[in-house]
Amino acid sequence: MEDQDWLADRFEAHRSHLRGVAYRMLGSVTEADDAVQEAWIRLSRSDTSDVDNLRAWLTTVTARVCLNLLRTRRTRREASLETHVPDPVVSPEEGMDPEQEALLGDSVGLAMLVVLDSLTPPERIAFVLHDVFAVPFDEIAPIVARTPTATRQLASRARRRVQGAPVPDVDLDGQWAVVDAFLAASRAGDFERLLAVLDPEVELRSDGGSTRPQLVTLIRGGEAVAQGAMTFRRFADTATKVLVNGVPGGIAWTGEGSPFAVLAMTVRGGMIVRIDVLADPDRLARLDLAAVAR
Repeated sequence: MEDQDWLADRFEAHRSHLRGVAYRMLGSVTEADDAVQEAWIRLSRSDTSDVDNLRAWLTTVTARVCLNLLRTRRTRREASLETHVPDPVVSPEEGMDPEQEALLGDSVGLAMLVVLDSLTPPERIAFVLHDVFAVPFDEIAPIVARTPTATRQLASRARRRVQGAPVPDVDLDGQWAVVDAFLAASRAGDFERLLAVLDPEVELRSDGGSTRPQLVTLIRGGEAVAQGAMTFRRFADTATKVLVNGVPGGIAWTGEGSPFAVLAMTVRGGMIVRIDVLADPDRLARLDLAAVAR
């Protein structure tokens, strides 16, 4: 029992790191927690007497679990990746708590996670482990069943895709000013003011899940996105400003006080270039929104 307690204490010391690894690989807090729990089960059943670096061992185990989950997900997913929005991490406008900061690290925006979702499972594993967590290719290779050279190529292909993800402005206050202007224009139903804060090539991705198929959509272009904002401007009056994966966003509420949607807005060059909307009631119900409830 004492040995198991000692092992559990060592595992807990690495839990935040493992959650961060799993969230980047899976884009789902729930699945990340499941993967970390599976890593603990495997640790508790393994002889680790010859393990010199437990953090590295656990990272490898977690990566293998995530790879299996990604492969399973890819075979059963029915929704188009074009409209899939990963699970957001929602924080009060004032900032993230330490646990959320540990999970997101140097900001894992929804826009980035959407791009990661477009990668093959081996590409995603190779990129996350090497480019984010500096795991050498010769240690990643056995996980993805490739040679180190082939694993390097996987990460390289992934890197080229990830470089296309929009990077938000550094100034958070400046981002909020743009988002505030968007919300104010939405409330007023002012189409021209909406266009003024939307990049002409703005992209809106909405994931309503199977419950709200009418909200499963991908809209491109300033005028089309502004028209959509006009359609749903009634929610702007009751929206709660929040941080979504570290970038400005909001929660739209129903009249009954339940969340209707979580929105993340990527601001680049002083204009909104990307809006990601999670409007799936089943997934919204699993989010911890107590700290940001109205």
